Parts: sequence; structure tokens; C-alpha cells
Amino acid sequence: MRELPHSPEEASIPELQAAMESGKVTSARLVQWYIRRISKTDRDGPRLSSIAEVNPDALEIARLLDQERKDKGARGPLHGIPIVLKDNIGTADGMETTAGSLALVGSRPRKDAFVAAKLREAGAVILGKANLSEWANFRSNASTSGWSARGGQVRNPYVLDRTPCGSSSGSGVAVSANLASAALGTETDGSVLCPSSVNGIVGIKTTLGLVSRAGVVPIGHSQDTVGPMARSVTDAAILLGAISGFDPDDPSTRSARGRSHRDYTKFLDPDGMNGARIGIPREVYWGYSERADEIAGAAIKTMKSLGAKIIDPVNIPTAKNMGEGEMTVLLYEFKSDLNRYLKGLGRSRVRSLKEVIEFNERHREKELKYFGQDILLKAEKTTNLKDRAYLRALKRGLLLSRQKGVDLVMSKHRLDALVAPTTAPAWTVDLVDGDHGMGGSSQPTAIAGYPQVTVPAGFAFGLPVGISFMGRAFSEPTLLRLAYAFEQATKHRVPPRYREKISG
Repeated sequence: MRELPHSPEEASIPELQAAMESGKVTSARLVQWYIRRISKTDRDGPRLSSIAEVNPDALEIARLLDQERKDKGARGPLHGIPIVLKDNIGTADGMETTAGSLALVGSRPRKDAFVAAKLREAGAVILGKANLSEWANFRSNASTSGWSARGGQVRNPYVLDRTPCGSSSGSGVAVSANLASAALGTETDGSVLCPSSVNGIVGIKTTLGLVSRAGVVPIGHSQDTVGPMARSVTDAAILLGAISGFDPDDPSTRSARGRSHRDYTKFLDPDGMNGARIGIPREVYWGYSERADEIAGAAIKTMKSLGAKIIDPVNIPTAKNMGEGEMTVLLYEFKSDLNRYLKGLGRSRVRSLKEVIEFNERHREKELKYFGQDILLKAEKTTNLKDRAYLRALKRGLLLSRQKGVDLVMSKHRLDALVAPTTAPAWTVDLVDGDHGMGGSSQPTAIAGYPQVTVPAGFAFGLPVGISFMGRAFSEPTLLRLAYAFEQATKHRVPPRYREKISG
């Protein structure tokens, strides 16, 4: 482990922890350093707009944790570590929880989200809230990733006119630009994976039920997950251990009893690729981006050199029609789940999806100036979760993604993981016509509720591209082992340089 330099830039969580244990740095000094960097890099300079707000209590919390370390010792690996939360993860403190919407400014949850409480329990400092795609990118089909009425447009730190991608855009950019040690994002379909890939960091899309969603502004309970975003597999594994576990407020976590771990770092093995069976699902999840295919192809050669057995191709037979009912499911669940969330807030100016839509209409000049709310309007027209259209779509999606999809091919070929490019290199931000995404590999695990880990795999014209390891339910230990072995053999993570555009 290297000595911590005068600047904590690119320092890992274990390195920061060791430095605090030795007295070379304090949590308070770390918080001050990150706040100064946010001011210099996020507010001024490149103006990344990744941080919606800094926790006004962060420095005092850090000082109390420093004193606790002196008096009692550290609680664990996250003691005193500054972490950023996506601005749809509730905190019952001086910060907002808005999902990027002006309609939720001033609202207050009755208590911390489960994951926020777990981080506090572990001794982490919640440094602030990260900007995001408004309503987690579930407002319009013409949306621009990384834009919210509250926080403006998040910018990719590698090339500033490029998308930060996904709804957890601010979390991805904040981690990549060293504005926090790590972050939490949320994913319904691609919202942790895509911003992790295009911002050159590690992201874990967790198994549905491994991490509680209680206290998180929802899209749909059959697909919503919370996951770590970090600069290394080790840091992401540390964070995952802190936030996983049973929560009576989220019934899905019952399935994780006996299947979650407090310490996921114990599965990390630099030789972990040796003997692994890796399947390559070429159909649908490859071929949409020549640059991504080239980088992923080189990654597969590396895996083979590390002792992996590559089975290529291993196509998912349902890949082309797996997502036919996905939007139907999410529209029904969004209305039901959001109405429940809003009614449960301690204070809020809106108490239903209908009132959110009406608020947006009254504030069109701020909320609807770039794109509309067609998805919200469609969701409002749905009935309830007993509707046959919803139940049919849900059942079919699970069947195609699980029994006839991921489970089928993994059992048939005795696979440890499926591997594909996470997504294409970042496209240019377009507030006029919206996103120009080319493709990705997030859908099978999103619909199935299965895990996926993305790791930096290379660059195209200075833009990061990630490779994804996908598996069956609660296979995070295996996926992290493989991702770590690949990461340690390649070391593709490179800090951003904040270029204005790709030079000709």
C-alpha cells in the first residue's frame, strides 16, 4: 500500500483508512479537502455540476468521528470516509432529497433511507448529495441524461461535452473526478452501470433484495436497486458490505438472509480468473459500437491469458424480446410506488404523481424547458398492480430474463459469468433532441433482478469504456472475484483531464 501523498486524489479507502490510523490525516481534513475540490472543480473550473449540495454537517460529523477514533478506535473500514449519495436516497438531516425535481425541494423524509443509516452506522461521513437525471431518468423518452431542474446538466469529466450517462450521473462523475471517496447510485436499468462505464469507474448493480430500497425515491420495486460506485473493485466491495442486509421495511431483502456478506473484500483474488468459465452473449449485447467491441475483445483476450475458459458465443435465446413488457411493468409500479413514497413523507408540497405532473405544468419554464413529462403522463393513466396487463408483463419479463434467459445459458454452459461491453463510449450531450445511446448490456440483469459489475476496460479517443460481468442471483462474490482479477491485471483506471471536446 502506497504512502498517502499530500493530496488524497485517487487514494483508495484502505489507503485513506491507514493514513487516518497513523495520524497522517484526519477525517476532518479529508472533508475539507473534498469540499475545496468540489468548489474548485464542480462549481468553478470545469463546472461538472455533479454535486447537488454539500452536507452542512459534514465537517462536524468528521470531527466527532476523529474524536471517536482516538477514544475507542475505528468502527471499521469506512470510519471517517466521505461518501456521496445520489439525490434520491433519503436523509433525515439538513440536506434535501429531491430526485432532481423542484417539486420535492423542501420535502422531508421521516427517517434516513436504510442505506444512509447503514453508512452512518459504519462511521462514514455523508459528504453530500449527487445530482442526477431528474426522476432517475423516468420522466421523458426525450430526456438528456444528467440533467435535472434542481442541479442542471452534469458533465463528463473526461470530455466535457459528452454525456455522464444514466440517472446516477452525478455519483459517477463525483467519484471519477475525486470529489468523494466513493458514492451510492441507484439502478432500474443501467443507471449505475452506464455512468460507471463512461466515467471510468467501478459500479455494482446489486441483486434485487441484497440492498434495501426503503427511503429511496422509487421507479419500480421489481427492478430498483442501490449499488456502490467507486474507483476500484476493493472500494466498491467495502461499500457493498456496509449497505447490504435485511431490512423489515423492504420485503425483498428477506431473500438475502444467509446470502449477504459483511465483508466482500474476502472474495477478491488477483488469481481469481484462473479456471473461470466465461460466456460471451454476442447477440444484442455486442455489435452496436465498434469501439466498445474492440475494447471488450481485448479484455476477453486478457481474461483468457489469465486462465479463463472462454465460451463464445453463448447467446441468450430471449435477448431480442426480453424487454417487450419492461416499460409496462415500470409505468404501473412507478405510479403505485411513488404515490406510496410521497404520502409517507414527513413534509412535502406534492403527495401524488398527479400533483407532480401539475407542479411541472405550473413551472414549465424551469421543469419542462428542454423535454416534457410523457412518461409521467403514461404512468398516471395506469390503473393498479392487480391489472392483468401489468401482471402478464411482469410474469413474462421474469420468465424470459431468468428461466429462459440468464439461468438457462449459465446452467447449460456451466458458466461463472457472462461478459459483454457495458455500453458505448459517451455520446455528446444534446439538450435539443435528447440522448443518443447506442446500446448496452444492462437489460437482462435489470429485468431478472440479477447482479452485474462493470470495470474500466480501456479508452476510445480518451473516453472510458467498461466491461461487464453478469451472473445469477446473489453471485456478487464470484463477479467481484473476476472483476478484481481483471482490474489488477490491466489497471485501466486513469483520472480525467477535463478536455472541452475530442480534438480532430
